[in-house]
Amino acid sequence: MNATQNIADRAYSISASGQKDHKSEAPTNHDAALRFITCGSVDDGKSTLIGRLLVDAKAVLQDHLAGVQRQGETDLALLTDGLSAEREQGITIDVAYRYFATEARKFIIGDAPGHEQYTRNMVTAASSADAAVVLVDATKLDWQNPVPTLLPQTRRHSLLVHLLRVPSLVFAVNKLDAVADPALAFAHISAALAAFAQEAGITVRATVPVSALKGWNVVDGRAGWCDYIGPSLLHILEQLPNTAPDNDLPLAFPVQWVEKFSGSADTTQGRRVFWGRIAAGLAQPGSEVQVFPSGQRARVAQVLDRTRQPGEVAAGHSAGIVLDREIDISRGDWLLATTPQVQGNEQGDGFDAPEPASPWPAQTLLSCTVAWLDEQPLVAGRVYQLLHGHRWVKARVQRIVHGLDIHTLAEHPASELAPNAIGHVLLQLQSPLPVAPYVRSRQLGAMILVDTASNRTAGAVLLR
Repeated sequence: MNATQNIADRAYSISASGQKDHKSEAPTNHDAALRFITCGSVDDGKSTLIGRLLVDAKAVLQDHLAGVQRQGETDLALLTDGLSAEREQGITIDVAYRYFATEARKFIIGDAPGHEQYTRNMVTAASSADAAVVLVDATKLDWQNPVPTLLPQTRRHSLLVHLLRVPSLVFAVNKLDAVADPALAFAHISAALAAFAQEAGITVRATVPVSALKGWNVVDGRAGWCDYIGPSLLHILEQLPNTAPDNDLPLAFPVQWVEKFSGSADTTQGRRVFWGRIAAGLAQPGSEVQVFPSGQRARVAQVLDRTRQPGEVAAGHSAGIVLDREIDISRGDWLLATTPQVQGNEQGDGFDAPEPASPWPAQTLLSCTVAWLDEQPLVAGRVYQLLHGHRWVKARVQRIVHGLDIHTLAEHPASELAPNAIGHVLLQLQSPLPVAPYVRSRQLGAMILVDTASNRTAGAVLLR
């Protein structure tokens, strides 16, 4: 089975011509800001594109614009490249976030670095994104070839966005103003992108020709340029949906912080509030929960939202939960939904009632897709710290099942995963964790590996 197939959810699509498939269109919540990232290879124009969006959308103050001048010309990339090292080297290193709004939508942009060395920063940005714009520099490709070869980082970032279940991916073919035949270049490059996406099982919302430097097809459309008849990049972004929360799943709540009531004489319920962000399901008073790992059961007495107002809180939002009795719970524990207790056996004697199955069963052997981010290769036998929610456990690499060739998308036997490689790995945990396949739950199926010596983030882990 291809490592990239059946991972990302399918929603509506926008073809290369910019036409939407309304039959499968998901509802768009325009009340919530769309979080999207720009990614792709280094020097493809990601920072310049964001600068163009901010300037043409009139989201930049004049004094800020005056501060990014080079030799009398406005350097749009400097609007996001804020680190001194970024300005000196002319590359993006850290993820820079910018906010802007149009009449139709609010946006939070993440400018992800394109250099292989900073792939971990790109993964961090993509993990919470609603959409991704993958830039492709037309000048770096053999665009006269009917089937030009895509750059490795273009393929790698597209695969990572897909594996991380970012709902929407848009290809933006940049710098077409700098080639001799923009229409031919766009036709050949967009065909190569479509073939790659189809082979990898990636749903593409749109493929748009742009010039970030000149602003063509970024905010304002340029009708007929590159033989493209369709909306501008900004108009496409305005129509994309936000990530749907996992509200229809059983409750899963990772405890991040424990607050003790002060001066309370009420002994009818627990005297502590457990705070965190709902990973899945709906937290509501009266529901029964089971504490992981202790296995103790209790009922939810009260649910507080982030403003401490009582009520119900759904997945993706912060909440404080008060239980109906005192239980020893600390940071890293989970409050999980339970199944109803079985009343006795078939003979009705009340003995030997089977233990109800948990909707989030704990596991110690994990079959995972790993995006390796460390400078040292991943090899079997190594032990790492694994973070799931707010809980740390030791994990040993039991076996590397295979690696994924980002050029051919073929799986191949591998004894190690090199930096920036993607592969299928078996992990043996020291203690069990309540997990779920990433395709079912982004929160319960996502983990990170941390090097025990350097304390660096070594790999992004997605449960298969």
